[in-house]
Amino acid sequence: MNEDAIVRRRHLPHIDVEGHPFFVTACLAGSLPATGLNQIRAYREQLDEKPLPDGMSLADWETKKHKLVFKRTDELLDHRSPVTHLADDRLAEIVQNAFLHFAGERYKLLAFVVMPSHHHWLFLPDPTWAMSLVDRPGAPRTPREAISHSIQSYTATQCNRALGRAGVFWQDETYDHYARDEAEVHRIIHYIEHNPVRAGLVQDGTSYRWSSARLRSEQGLAAGEPIVG
Repeated sequence: MNEDAIVRRRHLPHIDVEGHPFFVTACLAGSLPATGLNQIRAYREQLDEKPLPDGMSLADWETKKHKLVFKRTDELLDHRSPVTHLADDRLAEIVQNAFLHFAGERYKLLAFVVMPSHHHWLFLPDPTWAMSLVDRPGAPRTPREAISHSIQSYTATQCNRALGRAGVFWQDETYDHYARDEAEVHRIIHYIEHNPVRAGLVQDGTSYRWSSARLRSEQGLAAGEPIVG
């Protein structure tokens, strides 16, 4: 593990490494039913019982297991989620606009998609903006935490307002992972922008309205170039 990493652990591991993009997934509250959570838990236990693969370090095996569990979770979110508020175009637009609002200011927005039950996005915090967090009062947050919390808080308020309801909108904790190198950045971008195709919503990712794939196509941007609003 990078010795400069900041590691925080709640129910899920959270690792922050300065200068690396972050892949964050947020799920709607209730989007994973009890049966799905039990399946995920059982799958994780099966992986934990497997021996360490030859030639793989323990740290790399833990990372691999986390990715496999995440992939299984994402499949459940795509096909078996009982909560799909973000299928409402009004709400999907709120989340998309929130991603775009501070793009180029607080972070480079590298990819995003708003799915019916969750969202994925990849961003690189701006180092100058990140330095401003040091002087802010209150409990210190990493740049990833500050950016993600801002998005989640704002969109929860606005989406609840659009629905005429109150209460918890997002699942309490996000899934996040830092991209280790450029090759992984490109794999994550493809994973994010191909999600609507995997879920059977569209045949071509660029035709999905709530995705950076569409904006990238319209703006003539290559994968890895920051998205602008």
